[in-house]
Amino acid sequence: MSDPRGPVPPSGSPPRNGTRYGRPAQRQGASRSDAVPRMENVRVTAPDLARRIALEKTRSRLVIAAGGFAALFAAVLTKLTLATIITPLAPHRVERSVTEIVDSIPHNSVEASLPGQRAMITDRNGQPMAISLDTVSLSADPRQIGDADDAATKLKQVLPRLDLAETEDRLKREKKFVYLAREITPREEQAINNLGIPGVNFQPTQHREYPLGRTAAQVLGGVDVDESGFAGVERFFDKRLRTDTDPLRLSIDLQVQAAVREELETAMQTFDAIGGCGIVMDVNTGEVLAMVSLPDYDANNVRSAPADDRFNRAVEGTYEPGSTFKLQTASMALDSGLVHIWDEFDASRNIHIGRFTISDFEGKHRWLYLPEVLAYSSNLGAAHIALTVGSERQRAWLKNMGMFGRTGIELPESALPIIQPASAWKEVVTMTVGFGHGISITPLHVVRGTAAVANGGVLIRPTILARDPDAAVNGRRVMQPSTSDILRKLMRLVVTNGFGKSAEVPGYYPGGKTGTAEKVKAHGGYKKHANVAAFMSVFPMNAPRYAVYMMLDEPHATKATHGYATAGWVVAPAAGKVIARIGPMLGLLPDIQDMPEINQELAIPLQPARPSGAPAHSPGAATPVANAATKQPIGSNRPDLTIPATALPAAISRPAPEPRQRTELDHPVGAPVVAVSSAAPVAAR
Repeated sequence: MSDPRGPVPPSGSPPRNGTRYGRPAQRQGASRSDAVPRMENVRVTAPDLARRIALEKTRSRLVIAAGGFAALFAAVLTKLTLATIITPLAPHRVERSVTEIVDSIPHNSVEASLPGQRAMITDRNGQPMAISLDTVSLSADPRQIGDADDAATKLKQVLPRLDLAETEDRLKREKKFVYLAREITPREEQAINNLGIPGVNFQPTQHREYPLGRTAAQVLGGVDVDESGFAGVERFFDKRLRTDTDPLRLSIDLQVQAAVREELETAMQTFDAIGGCGIVMDVNTGEVLAMVSLPDYDANNVRSAPADDRFNRAVEGTYEPGSTFKLQTASMALDSGLVHIWDEFDASRNIHIGRFTISDFEGKHRWLYLPEVLAYSSNLGAAHIALTVGSERQRAWLKNMGMFGRTGIELPESALPIIQPASAWKEVVTMTVGFGHGISITPLHVVRGTAAVANGGVLIRPTILARDPDAAVNGRRVMQPSTSDILRKLMRLVVTNGFGKSAEVPGYYPGGKTGTAEKVKAHGGYKKHANVAAFMSVFPMNAPRYAVYMMLDEPHATKATHGYATAGWVVAPAAGKVIARIGPMLGLLPDIQDMPEINQELAIPLQPARPSGAPAHSPGAATPVANAATKQPIGSNRPDLTIPATALPAAISRPAPEPRQRTELDHPVGAPVVAVSSAAPVAAR
């Protein structure tokens, strides 16, 4: 029997095509009470159900994501409102003075700089000499700048140092990045922020600061705008300062440096000199404790300092050493065994070389013993000593003493000496070099050579770095210890009985040698009344520790010096004052109690007695060395020793060539070169 409501689909069977299933429908014309229920069938496929489920899941995820973004934007909006409207903040960097920064650094600091910072430079006691400060530079993205002229005008109001036209030009370029200004202060940064110029940004950079200003300015050198060293220690150790954050500890002692500078500046002002330099070096380690060159400059303004102020006379200036070189001549002669302290040399008559004359300043006009040659600074005696040794031995000695090459100190400005070629190194050059002319070296060459004379005969490379006290010092023996012993006594004799008396400091037993040399003209020959006066000293001579060199460039005489502008009058007193001041600083107290014993230990007579049977150079005794030009023995009796001009080397008989101008490659600061001539001077001392 069929179901009146229609066919019923079998259980679990899908609907057939054309067949609808659902609730019963009401029959037409029948009342609601007797209505027959009818079913309305809707067909839903399985893919439709799956699609609806996927849409429901996506809708839920979107609602969750939207809620998250809404919360995030609300937080950002709240933060911006607080930062820009309710409580605006200034840049969080704190502006501090250099003094405050230095005071915050431990004086014996061995702490490293921050990563990425250029390493600090300190003196031997840990006092900061160069530090890097965090700063910012101003840059811009021109593509984001709307009105370049208006933006440049606003920036000019905050940064008056800006060039308005150049800034406008940069802001109009089709580039993503342009620099506008460097080393922006925190206050300037805040003011620029307040301008609200889009596309203007700040880049973190560093600024090199030299808290002591002029102190050791030429030694430190400087860095360019990119923090790259271009002079001095900053250049020589540029890679090390960039890659190693540990402080670079120099051998400089700031207290000693200050004392030398003060005394040198006082001497310059007193004698109206155009320049000067001072060096203090440990003769046993080669450490340079002070290196002063005047005039100097504020190291923070190195790029705007005049070239003459940047010129380091201690290592860059080449000068004829004058009579300070007689220490080398005496050492060479004694060490060779050809000369003894009791030998005498003819200082009774001048030596004529062409149109030039070698003579003595305040000469004794007699034969002089070797100690007298040094004490009275006899050019004639030194010339005869040099001839006794000979040209070949002299060149070999000076080369072995490092006088033909650079000193080896860690400064890129270290200059090469100017010397005569071997082909021109004849008797005339031998004589002039014997008393410090015809060769041009730096003051540091003189200091290094004298240190070897005084320390027992060991040549040590000078260094600007502090040495480890426990580390071995490498040196090279250049003379016998016995030669050094005699030279120490001779140096002491110069101070007690010679031209260096004004350098005496009771209890410190200094020894030394004066040196005054006439300056050379650019085209050869010597300038009249334009001298370089120097005093080379070592103290204490009974146990040598420190070498002190003081030099004045073109000093002028005063009433107090009785019209003289020679080293014994104008420089030796300054060296004595330096010794008296720095001795206690270096832990050396004057030894007054043992003065008689020490003076006796260092004593040597001006006219030593000749041992019985010992050979000697003396009046009437023919010397084994004869002059090649005259064929006459050096000790022969003639009014004057004359050497014809034809015997002069070409470099002496003709004007000296133009001095070579250094290029930016070998001398980045463009300092002048001091030329030399080989012509013999008149009365050098």
